Amino acid sequence: MTARVLVVDDDEEIRTMLASTLTFAGFEVGLADGAAAALDAIASDRPDVVVLDVSMPGADGFEVVQLIRGRDSALPVLFLSARDSVEDRVRGLRLGGDDYVTKPFSAVEVAARIEALLRRGAPATASDAHEVLRYEDLTMDLAAHRVERAGSEVALSPTEYRLLELLLINAGRVLSKGQILENIWVYDFGGDTNVVERFISNIRRKVDDGRPPLIHTVRGFGYTLRSGDGS
Repeated sequence: MTARVLVVDDDEEIRTMLASTLTFAGFEVGLADGAAAALDAIASDRPDVVVLDVSMPGADGFEVVQLIRGRDSALPVLFLSARDSVEDRVRGLRLGGDDYVTKPFSAVEVAARIEALLRRGAPATASDAHEVLRYEDLTMDLAAHRVERAGSEVALSPTEYRLLELLLINAGRVLSKGQILENIWVYDFGGDTNVVERFISNIRRKVDDGRPPLIHTVRGFGYTLRSGDGS
């Protein structure tokens, strides 16, 4: 099936350029020029990926992604922005974005980033259709993309899901920030690793909320998934 991409940008020239490149790359493309049009299009067209400008009149992209996450925790969102500071990139990802591309950008690179986001959320293959990762009372159903802790569903963004999957696969092992960046993110943060701390904090808040902690910081080394008694 052809993946549907919604491009949200108040600049008509950028919308037109991306629509042309993404259509040529094989995507079905929808366009929106602001927050209201974007939310309407998401509700009616159900895109597979949203490409979202940050600097727009009215509600900016950071506000829009929070509205999106209030409705859908799994829809991949790729930010486009002229704001290229590490602080802005980390803020965008912390609020719920899954990738962040700075302007000026290559439309071909945007297409490649979209393909990468779609691969992350691709349905499970026949070989892992019934595979469930488990640790203590935490389960991850790879076919359903569903996470539960003690029988209660845990809502995660696509990037949070991938990070928790990495921790589950490596349960008991300590993963450094560099290892996590290499496995989860496809973009360069100029050596800044605070984004890992932000996402670990988000996952810990959702997974360990009111329960015995499973996600631990090993100071000076990284992060690990293990029971509270260290076993």
